[in-house]
Amino acid sequence: MVDYHIYLVTDTDCLQGRELMPAVEEALQGGVTLVQYRNKDMGGGAMYAEALQLKLLCDRYAVPLIINDRLDVAMAVGAAGVHLGQEDLPCAVARRILGPDYLVGVSAHNPEEALRAVADGADYLGCGAVFGSTTKTNVRTLGLEGLAAIRQAVDLPMVGIGGVKLANYDQVLATGADGAAIISGILGAQDIRRQVELFRKTYEQARS
Repeated sequence: MVDYHIYLVTDTDCLQGRELMPAVEEALQGGVTLVQYRNKDMGGGAMYAEALQLKLLCDRYAVPLIINDRLDVAMAVGAAGVHLGQEDLPCAVARRILGPDYLVGVSAHNPEEALRAVADGADYLGCGAVFGSTTKTNVRTLGLEGLAAIRQAVDLPMVGIGGVKLANYDQVLATGADGAAIISGILGAQDIRRQVELFRKTYEQARS
């Protein structure tokens, strides 16, 4: 069983000059439950080398690693799966290539995209941008009502993404989402480990 409740997505722009690996390790020490490696600007060879370091790091904490977009990198490093956007390789094609043993996550911005992802064999959904985005431009804000509408349409595990911070994390959970994919809300914190611990505390209070 995959635990989606604190899903870290990497982004070097949030790190304020810090190195990626130590920052991710702090997050793992704090209790993130899933890590997605995302780097749109790096070539395949360099991405493979960095993803391999992340895989070894995540393995030490028994946390699954997801690779954004790149099936080849995911397979090469033995990651748990991939995450695909609406403009990436179609989910059904990725599933045929990867088979049943890899996780395939899909970004969904409305119930129609969510239902299509379910039909195409997705394992989970990343739904947003819930509160807008600081890492992507030209994205539409989904809002909490939109997130709740997707929850009502599908039973698949789903996380809210986009502008999720400690202050609004409980609102995401209140829609019925299984958790949140968090970027700057974790990696932008001065004390990353402590920030994740606070997310964990909020999750436990919301579920109690």
